[in-house]
Amino acid sequence: MQGETAEIPAKRFARLKGALRAGFGLLADVALPQLCPSCREPVDGAGLCPACWSKLSFIAPPYCERLGIPFPFDGGPGLLSMEAIADPPTYHRARAAVRYDDIARKLVHALKYGDRLDLAPTMGRWMARAGRELIADADALLPVPLHWRRQWARRFNQSAVLAHIIAETSGKSVAHGALKRVKATPQQVGLDKSERAHNVQGAFRVPGAGKAEVVGRKLLLVDDVLTSGATVDACARALLRAGAAGVDVLVFARVVAGSRPPI
Repeated sequence: MQGETAEIPAKRFARLKGALRAGFGLLADVALPQLCPSCREPVDGAGLCPACWSKLSFIAPPYCERLGIPFPFDGGPGLLSMEAIADPPTYHRARAAVRYDDIARKLVHALKYGDRLDLAPTMGRWMARAGRELIADADALLPVPLHWRRQWARRFNQSAVLAHIIAETSGKSVAHGALKRVKATPQQVGLDKSERAHNVQGAFRVPGAGKAEVVGRKLLLVDDVLTSGATVDACARALLRAGAAGVDVLVFARVVAGSRPPI
């Protein structure tokens, strides 16, 4: 009886603490309105203001069947870009929601470095729409992993956050233990394509405990940005070496070098 009596104040305190937290959250929302991650103008809810939204460059067909690079005209189904023919990737197909331009860069940086996790649902839904064919073919989603030191410093993996949003919209599972980043590589920013590939060489491995999530399965790698493709290529190589049946790639944004005619 005495134990039950002691629990009552504790429960009341927990309810009071929850109410105070909610109240402070509401006060913060009123006092500090959400800002557009691109131009810093106040917005109603999460996401971009109308002006920045109109500047965002979504990727839609026609595009390269392998790399998802947009084409300036429709040359028919199955068309490949010069990049895909000259230097085919280890993974099978890649798709992106938007071009990596100034607006997309600010969205990615706000999510990754600015703790704007409120942007993830919108970005994830755009990715799910852009990659619906790849998602339908996949047995599981697999976020590109961070090295444990970087994840500890950043507190979360933005690729994993996006993968969970896509999983919620598609009903697919997320294979968190299937791939590990075993080498703490320097940032890829400022490196050319060959330097990026060398930087991530041997950086990823399928652990013994994760092989059951890999062998014989079609996996969809999820990341925020595709630049040279070196990181996802290294991931795909490790997964295929461990017995994956196939690897596709889905990112929020991809770098698109000037318009080039398809082959």
